Amino acid sequence: MTTYTELKQQIRDYTETDSSVLTDTIINDFIEHTENRILKELDLPVFRSYQFSNFTAGNGFITLPGGAATVPTQYSVIRSVMIYPPSGAEERTYLQQKDVTFMDEFHPDRTVTGTPKYYCKWDYNTIYVVPTPSLAFKIEVGLIKLPDRLSSTNSNTWLGDNAPTLMLYGCLIEAFKFLKGPAEMLQLYMQSYETALQEVAAQQMGRGRRDEWANGVLRVPRPSILPGYSKPIEGGQ
Repeated sequence: MTTYTELKQQIRDYTETDSSVLTDTIINDFIEHTENRILKELDLPVFRSYQFSNFTAGNGFITLPGGAATVPTQYSVIRSVMIYPPSGAEERTYLQQKDVTFMDEFHPDRTVTGTPKYYCKWDYNTIYVVPTPSLAFKIEVGLIKLPDRLSSTNSNTWLGDNAPTLMLYGCLIEAFKFLKGPAEMLQLYMQSYETALQEVAAQQMGRGRRDEWANGVLRVPRPSILPGYSKPIEGGQ
């Protein structure tokens, strides 16, 4: 567990650099870049979100559910896009992600309608699908929400509390790039970051398997003794 003040001081201590070089503004950039990197590299259940909306028939563009900001203030990554028929049937269709060039080549005439097969991010808050929807299909978008940012006004966050080592090494990578530090140190911090990344991933996977979030406690297997046996049977409850 680490607070904003503690992380800021750790970065300066590790780099042996004071606040005249690594100002709070610069360190805030390190923290934000690290948080964004972690979210792109780890699919953490705590940050998943599912939003729902409806297309307008004849219009292949739809604003991402949850807001129409000009910058992605609420999400960082689109995990999945599904559509449902407007009739209420539960037949879900996953759309494949493509780039804009593919979309235009595959479906050059936007007046031709059908059932969408592909999607892309048109801009920060708009999804574009092809073929152009022939009906008012329902859409379900799986998103990775942006976490609360660790800052001077927000001293504790989920990443700071649950992945402090990962946050530290991610910030040190940013710091050594900025300071143009020794290549061997940068390599060391990159290796340490990857190790911490795997540890957090394994920890969260283990919590999910034990259903910790639902029950509030870890489910630890206990050996049980069956009638007629003198030794515990491994894996019993």
